[in-house]
Amino acid sequence: MSNINKSKTLPQIHNRNVVAKSGLFKIEQLDLEFSNGEKRVFERMAGSGRGAVMIVPFINDHEFLLVREYAAGTHTYELGFPKGLIDPGETPDIAANRELKEEVGYGAHLLHPLHNLSMAPAFFDSKMAIFIAQDLYPEVLAGDEPEPLDVIKWSMNDLDALLAREDFIEARCIAALLLVEKWKKR
Repeated sequence: MSNINKSKTLPQIHNRNVVAKSGLFKIEQLDLEFSNGEKRVFERMAGSGRGAVMIVPFINDHEFLLVREYAAGTHTYELGFPKGLIDPGETPDIAANRELKEEVGYGAHLLHPLHNLSMAPAFFDSKMAIFIAQDLYPEVLAGDEPEPLDVIKWSMNDLDALLAREDFIEARCIAALLLVEKWKKR
């Protein structure tokens, strides 16, 4: 085990400017000074501050649900777990249940917090809470999807085939899958 200096002083932010903004992102330029006197300019994408959720919904003990949806970044249809932003005033578990109802047409009587992830913390201020959903019941909520999502049932016994698919490539989904596999072995 290595020694990690947890008391290290954070750099001082001398100036913060928004250099670009869209409907989804805000890019900030930070003028920083480190504790050793070094000065640097960093850019980062600032998140909404609310965070996001991802849900691994188990339809039974060994099968879970995936969604296939359009990914604008790659201009492809990708397979992954239901996910979305936490709305103002929501807690992560309430957001997880809402997203589940919107994207797969089920709610969950049981939501287990699995892990919190940060996406590219060197330049993106965004956090995601991953949940396992169990004891599902049918309930559909209208969401913000532009088209109905394909919902696919997958078995825990066939994870290698899922990882081999060319449309299951999102790092957050792969991390969630490996965390679920570890969780199931407990």
